[in-house]
Parts: sequence; structure tokens; C-alpha cells
Amino acid sequence: MQPTRFFRLEKYRLGIAALAMVLFAPPPLMLHAAKTQPSSEALVRVRQTGTFRVGYYSDAGPFSYQDEKGNPAGYAVALCQEIANDLKAQLGLSSLNVEFVLVTGEDRFDAVTQGRVDLLCGPSVETFARRKQVSFSIPIFLGGLGAMMRADAPAQVRDVLSGREPPDRPLWRASIGLALHKRTFSAVTNTTSLSWLTGKLDEFKLDAKVVPVDSHAAGVQRVLNRSSDVLFGERSLLLNERKLNPSAGDLIVLDRFFTYEPLAFALGRSDEDFRLFVDQSLSRLSRSGATQALYKQFFGEPDENTLSFFRLNMVGE
Repeated sequence: MQPTRFFRLEKYRLGIAALAMVLFAPPPLMLHAAKTQPSSEALVRVRQTGTFRVGYYSDAGPFSYQDEKGNPAGYAVALCQEIANDLKAQLGLSSLNVEFVLVTGEDRFDAVTQGRVDLLCGPSVETFARRKQVSFSIPIFLGGLGAMMRADAPAQVRDVLSGREPPDRPLWRASIGLALHKRTFSAVTNTTSLSWLTGKLDEFKLDAKVVPVDSHAAGVQRVLNRSSDVLFGERSLLLNERKLNPSAGDLIVLDRFFTYEPLAFALGRSDEDFRLFVDQSLSRLSRSGATQALYKQFFGEPDENTLSFFRLNMVGE
């Protein structure tokens, strides 16, 4: 082969290789732009303002509450502070102001939809009705509906709600109606507990009364003064209310879970990039053991069911 022809062929081959590298190599400028200019409304807002707005409750301990100094505290709040640390690193910010916004059971989802908070860091149960308003993160806690009553409540009521059979006859529909006839039940307004309770009374055709309350503390007081026979609510919240109440010895929380309700964080309904980030952060915290450490701090040593729950719900990279 003549030298001139050889060099022309090599030049052609090198040109083809260079073109392939340009066509198939990932464009570094575009990747950089995607990282530094997020499309998520929440991430853009946080980047522009340097502020991450977190919704929390004042009376949903041990998840979300105000401590003795009036500062936000709790398991959910601590998780959101860890998410804020990841957010600061993800956006490359030198500092990030975490602004805690107090919400109530009535306005919590409105706070998300109206953009007053970026993330609702309290115990929320995902339902189809709520998914019309907001989106939810992966679960942060294995929750479920429980029941609180006075320690001196009639044994028949306690047995029926515990699902135990009376010693002299089997537990059946008529005995449930007899035990709960003319009773008064309470649950917090705008919660799945209240929806479940009213639904069950309709299902069993029970002649009983439902009195909604504004808070778990108000519901506990009704049980103590015998205005309500039973308070239904997230079982971990009921246990916490009993622990903090001066009259704890007069109250019992049944061992039974009436429902299976994993708790999650709520965020903007159409902000999938932000939900992706939150889920990645929560999964990382579970893999590192940080979530389990926070659980131990606020709830005690996690049992195997709880550990399995965290393993099953974290998402791999």
C-alpha cells in the first residue's frame, strides 16, 4: 500500500472514531445543567430562596410536636432535618435555612397544595382521596388504628374491641351490637380514624354516637371525664398521649391494630422530581441505619417486624 493512501485511510478511521465519541458520549454540560437547574418546583424554590419549608404539628408526638421550649421536635421532624442535610448537598448550597411551619389537621394538605410548605413532616396516611390533593413519600412508619378507653371501662366493651371471645359465648355480630349499644366514640376530625369509625358503625348498624374532636388531647380528656367511651386514632399517638397524661393510670390502649396504615410524608402532587429526591434520601437513611437509630430514640428498640418494614420499603439505587 502506498504511504499516501495509508495515511488517508488512517485519517478516515480516526475521523469515524471521533464522530462516534461525539455522538454516543454523554454530554457533560447537559448533565451538569440537569444537576444544577432542577425542574422540580420545590427544588427550584429551595435553590432560589435558600429556604426549605417544613410543615409540622404541635401535638402529634412522638412524630411531630413542640418541646418544652416551643421548638419543633419528634421522629418525623428529625427525619426531615436529615432530608434537609441531603437537600443542601444535592443543590450545592453553602447554607440552607430550614423553616418550620405549624399546621393543623384541618389545613395540613392545603399548606402543601398552596405552596406554604415544601414537605409535610408529620404522620399522614395515604388514601386515594388524599392523592387527589398531594403525593406521598415511601412509608416512614408502620402505623395502624388503635383504641383508648378508661381502665375501668366495662369488660364486655373491652373484650369486644380487643377481638376476644367472652368466656360464655362466641363473639358474633349481635354480641358486638349489645356491647357497643348507645356508646359514644371519638376520633380526630379530618383523619382516616374518623372515616373508618363512621364506616364501621354504618356497616354494623350500631346505635352509637360519634363525636369528632379537634385533637388527640381533647379526645383523651373526653375519655377521662366519661363523655366518650372510646377514642380511636393512630395507636402510636394514643400510646404517647397516655404516657404524657398525668392520669395515665386511668387509661388503657388496646393491643389490637384495627387497620394497617403505613405513615408517610406529603408533598406536591405533580412534583415527581422532588418526590424522587425525598424517597432517595429516606432510603439512604434506612440503608445507613440512621432511620433505625431515630426510631429507637423516639419509640424504643425496633422489633423484627419494624426492621422488616424498613427493609421492604426502602428503594434500591
